[in-house]
Amino acid sequence: MKFEELDLNYDVLDALDAMNFTECTPIQEQAIPVALEGRDLLAVAQTGTGKTAAYLLPVISQLSDYEHPDDAVNCVVMAPTRELAQQIDRQMEGFSYFLPISSVAIYGGTDGKEFGRQQHGLKMGADVVIATPGRLLAHLSMGYVDLSKVSYFILDEADRMLDMGFYDDIMQIVRHLPENRQTLMFSATMPPKIQQLAKTILYEPEEIKIAVSRPTDKIDQSAYICYEPQKAEILKHLFKTAHSRRVIVFASSKLKVKELSRSLRKSNWKIGEMHSDLEQKEREEVMLAFRAGNIDILVATDIVARGIDIDDISMVVNYDVPHEPEDYVHRIGRTARAGTDGKAVTFVSKEDQWKFGIIEKFLEYEVRKDAVPESLGDVPEYRPSQRQRGKFGKKGAGNSKKSSNRHGFANKNRRFSSNRKKTGKPAKTVRNNNSNINK
Repeated sequence: MKFEELDLNYDVLDALDAMNFTECTPIQEQAIPVALEGRDLLAVAQTGTGKTAAYLLPVISQLSDYEHPDDAVNCVVMAPTRELAQQIDRQMEGFSYFLPISSVAIYGGTDGKEFGRQQHGLKMGADVVIATPGRLLAHLSMGYVDLSKVSYFILDEADRMLDMGFYDDIMQIVRHLPENRQTLMFSATMPPKIQQLAKTILYEPEEIKIAVSRPTDKIDQSAYICYEPQKAEILKHLFKTAHSRRVIVFASSKLKVKELSRSLRKSNWKIGEMHSDLEQKEREEVMLAFRAGNIDILVATDIVARGIDIDDISMVVNYDVPHEPEDYVHRIGRTARAGTDGKAVTFVSKEDQWKFGIIEKFLEYEVRKDAVPESLGDVPEYRPSQRQRGKFGKKGAGNSKKSSNRHGFANKNRRFSSNRKKTGKPAKTVRNNNSNINK
């Protein structure tokens, strides 16, 4: 489907044309019409599928076509990291280029001048506020932020925000929002905690699920079946025999990232590390150095697996097996971009074989197993069907109650149609069914 076939504002379509965007991605084709109708939405789609445009375009269009309060915050977009907030803000500028819609990005790790700019934007009532949870709460606590007139509340990469411990922050922000709003929630995965959040903050949402695409054939995937202590030496072997420049190594924890970075620096590799313990300024410096080629190998947690564009990555190494198949796809998708070839290698310890087996079932093929150098000794047999017991406890299923004090759906319909004036287009009519889109 082409964007011009959607009921978007003409100035938005002109901006898309200027940016050479013509064809919708699957998530955009399904999500934009639902959002334009004023319905709450729960969308599951992996990073790189065009989710940002799927929520920004209909919101920008409605901000232009309908009457909204002047000098008030009309839309809040939540993002898990500063980097993603900045990326969303850049796309916002492009999509709204021909429209008088204001936006401000709110995130931490800034100096006093930048904090003042954010403060000014919030006080003046930017149309769209793009924020990380912690920094928006900091501004809210100072008493000058009014979110009572917000019409659109959007959560991008909701699963990542919950993984980073932002559930309570999100719920605090929700308490500052009006009940009668439109909420759009986008997530790459659908774990129980996302379902719980959806039941709490969404009202009769339309559900869209875009199947996670398989990795491109241009990625040469392989794995080493090994014991945990062998991983560091296998990694050094890879750097000597495959690639040692433009490499990202993903580890499961910030502690492991620190230890591995220390070890590799002793071998005189140009190493950078990325994890949540770094100050924002330090993270920016690392990313700039990596993009400039001053750092050859970036050792990181999943903080850089989503939401950040890094080109020309020659190899991705999963030092630890990702928890979910979707995470595996996100990680290795950092390489083989823009039509180039790339290499993805995963170290599979005895304890993680069952997780890698799940990934192979998702891929619907077996990943090639390369031989561990003989000098490193024996390796375990690959038996992915046998999960190691005793390391993890059972996960309890939490119960949650849906908020009972939500306005009826008819009220939402009135707010998004008859209470707003629109030029050149008829008022929207909201469907009354609660069907799910699972195609």
